[in-house]
Amino acid sequence: MATASETPVLDTITAMTIDSLERCHMEDRTLLLSRIAALVAMDAPAISYMAHIPPAIKAEFTVEQLQDLLVAIAPVVGTARVMSAAGHIAEAFGVALALAESEAEAIAQAEADSRTGT
Repeated sequence: MATASETPVLDTITAMTIDSLERCHMEDRTLLLSRIAALVAMDAPAISYMAHIPPAIKAEFTVEQLQDLLVAIAPVVGTARVMSAAGHIAEAFGVALALAESEAEAIAQAEADSRTGT
């Protein structure tokens, strides 16, 4: 029996993702492109793109490659979905940047506090 958790939905999604990655033999870039294309096709919300930011950074995925992906799939998924995705992706990156800045500020504050003994 599964253990109780405060985040059962997130835990399930995480487990599904890990299982999918273990069973998939695509190279990282191809997998990332496939997943982002699927998110665009589904008109996924910004939060769905958030999970793909760290792998995109790790795979050195560029803005130009993302634009190329959106151009490539636009005739299939439609302009409305592509424009919606562009907004959701921008929102996801904005949230990720804000989180990174907040984390950096917290680290800097902790270091400053440790130097001053507070």
